[in-house]
Amino acid sequence: MSSPDAIASASLYAKRKAVYPKAVDGFYRRLKWAVMAVTLTIYYVTPWLRWDRGPYAPDQAVLIDIANRRFYMFAIEIWPHEFYYVAGLLIMAGIGLFLVTSAVGRAWCGYACPQTVWTDLYQHVERFIDGDRNAQFRLARARWGASKIARRLFKWSVWLLIALGTGGAWIFYFADAPTLFSEFFAGEAAPVAYGTVALLTATTFTLGGFMREQVCIYMCPWPRIQTAMLDEKSLTVTYKDWRGEPRSHGVKKQTMDLIQTGDCIDCLQCVSVCPTGIDIREGPQVGCITCALCIDACDKVMAQIGKPRGLIDYATFEDAELEKSGAPARPVIKALLRPRTIAYLTIWSAIGAAMLFALGVRTRIDISAQQDRNPITVRLADGTIRNSFTVKIRNMEARPRTVEIGIVGLDGAVLWSGGARPANARTVTLNVAADSVTKQRLFLGSARPGEARQPFAFTVRALDAQGGTDTEPAQFERPETQP
Repeated sequence: MSSPDAIASASLYAKRKAVYPKAVDGFYRRLKWAVMAVTLTIYYVTPWLRWDRGPYAPDQAVLIDIANRRFYMFAIEIWPHEFYYVAGLLIMAGIGLFLVTSAVGRAWCGYACPQTVWTDLYQHVERFIDGDRNAQFRLARARWGASKIARRLFKWSVWLLIALGTGGAWIFYFADAPTLFSEFFAGEAAPVAYGTVALLTATTFTLGGFMREQVCIYMCPWPRIQTAMLDEKSLTVTYKDWRGEPRSHGVKKQTMDLIQTGDCIDCLQCVSVCPTGIDIREGPQVGCITCALCIDACDKVMAQIGKPRGLIDYATFEDAELEKSGAPARPVIKALLRPRTIAYLTIWSAIGAAMLFALGVRTRIDISAQQDRNPITVRLADGTIRNSFTVKIRNMEARPRTVEIGIVGLDGAVLWSGGARPANARTVTLNVAADSVTKQRLFLGSARPGEARQPFAFTVRALDAQGGTDTEPAQFERPETQP
């Protein structure tokens, strides 16, 4: 039993062990290369894509225009009152993450997570400058000298350029990319642009270059949440211990022929290539991001010693038990298509279809009306009761439009926008600027007696080929006592 003094002096902090993953080639490594190339291309190139929306709207394909409260994505334009589309996209992203995790574990973490992508990129730069795993260990243990300082400065400079490009690309989503690019390097950009680039540069440089696996293991909440998403039918990276044990490391071939050993030769290649430095042979653990690089490394070793591949492989818990008992494993498609994943896919597809339908049928003209309250009613010389309203017409097209504002209900009422009151007029024509909201004060008069509060509705109709209508309910008020 440990003494109280020994317990008191024991540290609760485990010092980090540096992880230097070894380079490996194989199907999953090439898949990671492809995903990294696609995701980085999308991130860096998207702000520079152009999309012609006419002379009255920006031509940047994807733009978050905070100043004008617009979100553009190719042919789609989202206004502030349509934020439910953004909420729908976020819900779809969450359900998609649940779907991927339920089907293939932390594949998002292993391939497409920004932390994984930039860490992987930084590790490739590190290998190019410092060498592979063993060379990096030697350099880390070497004393500081001219050679080590030069390598470190060169590597950190490249990392910093990547981080700067990452932060710079992000701000281009919020303004016209070519214009902001020239303003940024001319020192004419807004202070928030420089602050944002500095913050993202620092976080990318730190998290991707130095903290790496610590973000995945300690900082990210998803490893803890994913346990609720996984079950015995989920595909995960699995070490088949019944096939690999007992390990034969250090046992000569002549002895191996006399004793029963497993396929695992304890070469530690699966540990060497792991970006988080775990040993998959110890079973499922929070550090596994399901990148499957250990599968590539193990398959290569199995081929070299003449053993079948798959000692480490994607497998469900149920299939692992079947294979352990000698029964054939089920096809992968059955592991993917099961009630849970089908339910997630159905919900995800239904939300997407509903959003597409809403985008297809939404009107591009909108009206709202607010009654002026001071005074609420005015009695004109001829006895007509007049109410005034401030009407807002929202034109969501990237061109000016002429609209007609009318009323439904309130028989005998007259509508006008100013000046002399017309006779029997129930519509007002208004020109609305492109992609904007136009305010107009309207007067509504009625000489007929009626209820103190009588409901009616304003209507707006676009007078062009595309058309479009909208309706806004309102009420006409009369004095409580009428002559």
